[in-house]
Amino acid sequence: MAAPIITLEKVEKRFGDVVALGGVSGEIRAGEFFSLLGPSGCGKTTLLRCIAGFEDPTSGAIILDGKHMEGVPANHRPTNMVFQSYAIFPHLSVAENVGYGLKKQRISRAERAQRVEEALAMVDLAGYGHRASHALSGGQRQRVALARALVMRPKVLLLDEPLSALDKKLREQMQVELRRLQRAVGITFILVTHDQEEALTMSDRIAVMFGGQIAQLDTPQNLYRRPMSRQVASFIGFMNFLDAEIRADGGHSIDLDVAALGRVEVPSSQRPGKPNGRKVSVGIRPEMLTILMTDSETAEREIEAEVVDAAYYGDMTYYDVRFPGVAEPAQISMRNTAGRRILEAGDRARVGWSSESIVVLD
Repeated sequence: MAAPIITLEKVEKRFGDVVALGGVSGEIRAGEFFSLLGPSGCGKTTLLRCIAGFEDPTSGAIILDGKHMEGVPANHRPTNMVFQSYAIFPHLSVAENVGYGLKKQRISRAERAQRVEEALAMVDLAGYGHRASHALSGGQRQRVALARALVMRPKVLLLDEPLSALDKKLREQMQVELRRLQRAVGITFILVTHDQEEALTMSDRIAVMFGGQIAQLDTPQNLYRRPMSRQVASFIGFMNFLDAEIRADGGHSIDLDVAALGRVEVPSSQRPGKPNGRKVSVGIRPEMLTILMTDSETAEREIEAEVVDAAYYGDMTYYDVRFPGVAEPAQISMRNTAGRRILEAGDRARVGWSSESIVVLD
């Protein structure tokens, strides 16, 4: 496991009476792709700006590469930022934009030109140096902004929603490119995003933030499969929730009585947040429920349900089904394989599920 390059110690930031960051602590490892994920106003951009040196924390400490950053201005920190707007100078060429920050460094013109070409090659813009920056596409401008940040050879690259202005297809392409680039250069990337899919696709670890606090810092797999709270589970993808009651907690396993599903025993590892009390919720992802289309198909557990709605998306069909005694429909996602029929509203369905698919939440 890599050593931390950034340590956050109870970082608090207030704007008057407004608490933007409420004592954030955590570590970001050297060489990892790290994302700050959360809804608008959760504090993720404020935290990024505090790391960059554009905002001073009200209290707490930021330690970057072993050094306390209190009083260290942004231009003296081993970081560089790519802004949401890219901030490309339209009157300068691509090479002039990329090399703009090098002008204040005591290096020769030849070395400056070489570093600009290297940076452009990193982002697949070799040979674009003489192009007018105002004539570039959105994706190319984004690459120029990346090259301008990388040419300074930072230890940490900060990315403030850099893909939000791109269309869906280009955005998906740039997600792959950014991840490839991060692996190639080997430096720490910190991405701010409100897009759950983007964070899950690109990150080694993710800090999910709400109300100026980190609700859970974990790998994409753990955040999706084992969220520690209902709030995190609701924000990361879609989750079906059912009321449940803990009948017995043996330490290594938990005996539950789940609405519609009945009695089920699950390992304690499927209760990551350790909620208090006997009344809890359980969550089940839509892909963890299966409609058994034929008599030969079986599952660990089954329940009868009624199809309320079906949404056909080509490769997938999303069903809303109603379980006995549960008012809120559950969602099931089914891949449309050859020969698999599409059910309609009003059809009865056998729904298969497994105890391993359940996560116990507060």
